[in-house]
Amino acid sequence: MHRPVHRVGQFVGHLTARVHPSEAELVRRVLPPAAVELFDAMPVADRRHGLDVAQRLLAAGFDDGDVLAAALLHDAAKGHAMRLWHRVGGVLLEAAAPRLLERLASPNPRSWRHGFHLYLHHGPMSADAAVAAGCAPRVGAFIRGATDAADATLAAALRAADDAS
Repeated sequence: MHRPVHRVGQFVGHLTARVHPSEAELVRRVLPPAAVELFDAMPVADRRHGLDVAQRLLAAGFDDGDVLAAALLHDAAKGHAMRLWHRVGGVLLEAAAPRLLERLASPNPRSWRHGFHLYLHHGPMSADAAVAAGCAPRVGAFIRGATDAADATLAAALRAADDAS
């Protein structure tokens, strides 16, 4: 029962997302300049979500710069091509018909189905974008969910903060 209520909250949050200029200090403290540009280019709902995840980590006592950078950029590849209806459809199809979701996903950026591809593959794509924007490879590993054993606690905290946001 918690999951559907949480998803409704995410939907409402997506529609009402705002980022206050004062929140830029965290972004600029954690990210290298090119990664700040990547963050600033993200849709406002994805920026709000990244900030929420990072703030949850900070509130839980995690101040590791790489995990905070991963929190801020883990959805960077969703971009403006992934519309709200792709997100809603992706969530519903992932739960009810995951194979149909996979068949609908198209890597062609000019296809209306590309948003489903982004839904399914934004993690590795976001990791690549973060590293290309100057973040450490460790940031990419956190985003991919492929950290070494020494970072298991931080990776679990990142997943928990993402799931809660």
